[in-house]
Amino acid sequence: MITAFANPQRFMTVSGPLVAIFAAAALVSGGVGYGLAFAGPQELDQGELVRIMFVHVPSAWLGMAAYAVMGLASFVYFVWRHVLADVAAKCAAPLGAGFAFLTLATGSIWGKPAWGAWWVWDGRLTSMLVLFLL
Repeated sequence: MITAFANPQRFMTVSGPLVAIFAAAALVSGGVGYGLAFAGPQELDQGELVRIMFVHVPSAWLGMAAYAVMGLASFVYFVWRHVLADVAAKCAAPLGAGFAFLTLATGSIWGKPAWGAWWVWDGRLTSMLVLFLL
């Protein structure tokens, strides 16, 4: 069944109508998630500052996942020269860069009051910066 969608024409006819459905589901679930994240009580030590972690951590995970998808799709394209794998890699690149930027920005905003510095050359921060620059 899955090999039936290996044809780009067949894949585009099926995936075209689903884009609006998935976009609406993403907006609704994102809105619910942000509502729940900012409606909870304050944390004891950090107060309101900890709420930025509800944006920072998921954006880091999504950024890393987008780069993993891009790497896997690029591997599939280079080995089997499948056109859809190249399209998937090209679509994952701006998503990965956007989530990596959001991770770096929210981490810096959280880091200034928590650590006393906007940036420290920690391995996690530097690796996310390298991914963003890629």
